[in-house]
Amino acid sequence: MSKIIQLHPKDNVVISLEKVLKGEVIQVRTEENGSIDVHVLEDIPKGHKILMQAVKEGEDIIKFGYSIGKAKNDLSAGCWVHTHNLASGLHGILDYTFEPNIKNTAASDSNYTFQGYLRENGEAGIRNEIWIINTVGCINKTCEMLAKMGNEQFNGRGIDGIYHFPHPYGCSQLGDDLSNTQKLLASLVQHPNAAGVLVVGLGCENNQIEAFKEVIGEFPPNRVRFLKAQETEDELAGGLSLIEELVEYAEAFKRQPIPVSKLKIGLKCGGSDGFSGITANPLAGMVSDLIIADGGTAILTEVPEMFGAETILMNRAKDEETFEKIVHLVNDFKQYFIRHDQEIYENPSPGNKEGGISTLEEKSLGCTQKGGTAEVVDVSPYGERVEKPGLNLVNAPGNDLISVTALAAAGAHIVLFTTGRGTPFGGPVPTVKIATNSDLASRKKHWIDYNAGQLLEGKNIEELKHDLFQYILDLASGEKSTKNEQFGFREISIFKEGVIL
Repeated sequence: MSKIIQLHPKDNVVISLEKVLKGEVIQVRTEENGSIDVHVLEDIPKGHKILMQAVKEGEDIIKFGYSIGKAKNDLSAGCWVHTHNLASGLHGILDYTFEPNIKNTAASDSNYTFQGYLRENGEAGIRNEIWIINTVGCINKTCEMLAKMGNEQFNGRGIDGIYHFPHPYGCSQLGDDLSNTQKLLASLVQHPNAAGVLVVGLGCENNQIEAFKEVIGEFPPNRVRFLKAQETEDELAGGLSLIEELVEYAEAFKRQPIPVSKLKIGLKCGGSDGFSGITANPLAGMVSDLIIADGGTAILTEVPEMFGAETILMNRAKDEETFEKIVHLVNDFKQYFIRHDQEIYENPSPGNKEGGISTLEEKSLGCTQKGGTAEVVDVSPYGERVEKPGLNLVNAPGNDLISVTALAAAGAHIVLFTTGRGTPFGGPVPTVKIATNSDLASRKKHWIDYNAGQLLEGKNIEELKHDLFQYILDLASGEKSTKNEQFGFREISIFKEGVIL
């Protein structure tokens, strides 16, 4: 097997599939000179970039067919290209012009189904769980105890478990922060993976239950129960009584065939490496396209990790109105950095760099591949639920915990989480950890659910696309569970910008 891979005919770098040693000779193809031999000038770590042709200071380094930055100095063919000699070419807030570039994605006639739970409002769930949502962080432990006691008391009663998601907010917040907390928690209350929801308040917080009900909106009366701890003599006994009512309600739901058109997946990458844009992200994008072609929904976020690749998404907007929404999504997030006197393009992370990613452009060009090739149908604010089938963008940062929570709140039944470095984290919904390389998949079996690194070992991406898609259908049908579900890694995190009183 070759030690290197060239991703695009226009590229002037190749990627090392394993460590390449100083003095080795690699054969590569160039647009101008055809096949050439390149003498490697230094040891190149696995997943990193080797320059194919000499470039002058300030010239572009090309990967994925796009510029990923500018050479800091004159560079010779065969050198290692990384942060020491490559700088981001991004700067400032940009103006954009809509240049539509939408590939016609034919609708599928496959009529795929999964075995899910049809809810009263017509939505589908892939789990039949009871969720405990607290309005304020002061009662995290109370809700934790309720979940523990409820699981002990109602085990085997036709539900898939009782879960609580601690957070520190809901009080001492002002303006948008309080609104964001309310919207996100309300969207979780409405999530169809929860057959029933117990909302627990303290009684003196900013996020009062009465106000929170208004944010939640309409819901089946038997599906949500409310408890105010300060007004209940024994909040644990009272909470368990309400949970029992919710369990009785949940028991009426049985798995039945549900069309894939009702399935929503979230798309996220974390701890990316030099293989993320080669294996796991393109694979996730192909599965996203497959689900969308069958009428389903895919949700993409991590706005700062669109910087440098945003025009790819903008030009796939279904119309000019959607294009303008994407422009505002990107530029408003850049203004967020500016308001806090931070560098807009302060990325990638130390782990990304160790894995072979040198600039934000490089990271973003790999990251956005999770969105496949489908047109962008809508853009949703942070904490709100998506409404339209197809590829949706959601406003949230790149932080793993915050963005996965936002994807779940947007309605994702499952999150496809691609990673080259690995993480045990899981959100409130099944979080499928997809390894970009086989080393990680082998070393962290208790974290990783699927190995996209097989693509580097001769597996065909079409074959793997259908294999991962079938895995998702099995997961949605309850025939499989993710590592985060198996080990109890279920967390949420809420975005905060403003003042805490």
